[in-house]
Amino acid sequence: MNIKIKHSSNFSLQHIVKQALKHLLFGAAVVSAGLTSAQAQSASNYPTKPIRLIVPVAAGGNVDLVARAVAEPLSKALGQQVIVENRPGASSLVGTMMVANAPADGYTLLAHSTTFVTAPLLLANAGYDPLKNFVPITLTCEIPMVMVINQTALPAKNVADVVKLAKANPKKYAYASSGNGSTGHIAAELFSNASGVSLLHVPYKGNAQSVIDVIAGQVPIMFDQVSTAAKHIEAGKLYPIAVTSMKRSSILPNVPTLDESGLKGFNDSTFNGIFAPIGTPPAIVNKLHAEISKILQTPAVIEVFKAKGVEMIASPSPAAFSDYIRNQSKIYGELVKNAGITAN
Repeated sequence: MNIKIKHSSNFSLQHIVKQALKHLLFGAAVVSAGLTSAQAQSASNYPTKPIRLIVPVAAGGNVDLVARAVAEPLSKALGQQVIVENRPGASSLVGTMMVANAPADGYTLLAHSTTFVTAPLLLANAGYDPLKNFVPITLTCEIPMVMVINQTALPAKNVADVVKLAKANPKKYAYASSGNGSTGHIAAELFSNASGVSLLHVPYKGNAQSVIDVIAGQVPIMFDQVSTAAKHIEAGKLYPIAVTSMKRSSILPNVPTLDESGLKGFNDSTFNGIFAPIGTPPAIVNKLHAEISKILQTPAVIEVFKAKGVEMIASPSPAAFSDYIRNQSKIYGELVKNAGITAN
């Protein structure tokens, strides 16, 4: 921008500076207004091409199932296909970083879980910050976990029994998890902190073998998602002690919560959500939030996942979901630090 100021003996240096600043500020305002107008127009036309919804884990799990349940009706609502792509690898970092490095235009989104928050706390080379590199769009669901035991290896019927036995025998009773830093590991550490017990951690490379060994009695305790543990509970292979959410699970209505069982305020449901690269225009983020929220409230979607013990929940707003992620990061950050949890 060329700034022309008429020379005059009456113009002081201070006056010239003021005039220059006035022109610069006016120019900046014009540019800003132009960008805002362009962004608003872009958002009103959005989308004009297919949208990629990246799932950074293998197909078949809860993150994948929820993403696909949202993608089909979202395609219809937006008038463009929403394509789910599974990009697993490196503890979900491959798919996550793909989205972090994608253009912030609303055409590449991320469907993720609690690992989205915990990975940067556990991995020194995670490469991203949940709020500095991403814009949270909305929560999609919460999934309670359930504390299950093998009653032959641990003769208990409730939380009080488990706590009494564990306190009398520190480190005698072990719990299995699908790996260091996994949701089962974190839930067990939260339980240990809240109840004052000392349990032995036995990490596995995945969930399948850990469940098998708890059923066999080689390890007596495990925290698993209700959606995967329910079938073993119904078959009588595992005994449920308590769920980790503040209210009882829809598929395990007779199993009390840890809060009911004396650990007041205990709440550790895992979550799923949808995110966009940082810098995505707010109008696009708000549009996606509005449409996804409608989908999560439809009876068909609610009933399908209720049968799996998954509660579909949309955040009131993207800002509310940002607050949720910030709070989760704080809770897990303190736990990871105090318990010395690592991903190794």
